[in-house]
Amino acid sequence: MAGTLTPLKQFVQSLGEIVNMLIPILIAVALIVFFWGLIQYIRQSGKGHEAGKKIMIAGLVSLFVMVSVWGIIRLAQTALLGGNANDTNINAPRFPN
Repeated sequence: MAGTLTPLKQFVQSLGEIVNMLIPILIAVALIVFFWGLIQYIRQSGKGHEAGKKIMIAGLVSLFVMVSVWGIIRLAQTALLGGNANDTNINAPRFPN
């Protein structure tokens, strides 16, 4: 019975690996968006700097949300799985034979 779920387990693991690779890329993109807004804000100081301000706020909000969710997930992993959040070996409880 346990062997029938192997393809699903592999799919979930590969999906998790893809998400783990995308997280730093998305954080870098949000940081670039923030700095682009900062450049626009400085370049158009005086009139018309509202667009740069909006871009900076969008970058900061996205950074805050992504890092907060990432931290909450790590905290939950540590609290529920105990110890190291990077530990992938989860021992499921079993009935004695």
